[in-house]
Amino acid sequence: MFVAKYPDFLAQIVLKDGSALFFDGAKHMLKCYLNLKQYHPSKGPSDIDSINVNDCYGLIPVDGFKAFYVLGSNLYGPMGREFIPFEKEADAKEFIKGHKGQSILKFVDVTTEVLKKLD
Repeated sequence: MFVAKYPDFLAQIVLKDGSALFFDGAKHMLKCYLNLKQYHPSKGPSDIDSINVNDCYGLIPVDGFKAFYVLGSNLYGPMGREFIPFEKEADAKEFIKGHKGQSILKFVDVTTEVLKKLD
């Protein structure tokens, strides 16, 4: 998918060599992160410098490792059901109320099992 068409959902993995991987949403970024060897055999977690996701309310890049991700909302991304990222937990909680979200996860709580539920 050509991600430039969907800047509001943009997610990015920045590698220490200066290259970057761009995604159409946090869901696909997380899939890549959790299976980096499958998608980029020469890279591992130690090659990652940073992860950026767009905060849903501010539409600005925030630290993906520190973001709060809403699951199960009625807001869909370019590829369907999506993790909706927020810089602040309070914003994620507010979003859940208005968009029928089911839960909030931190980056470290996202697993391949959680990702499968969004497919």
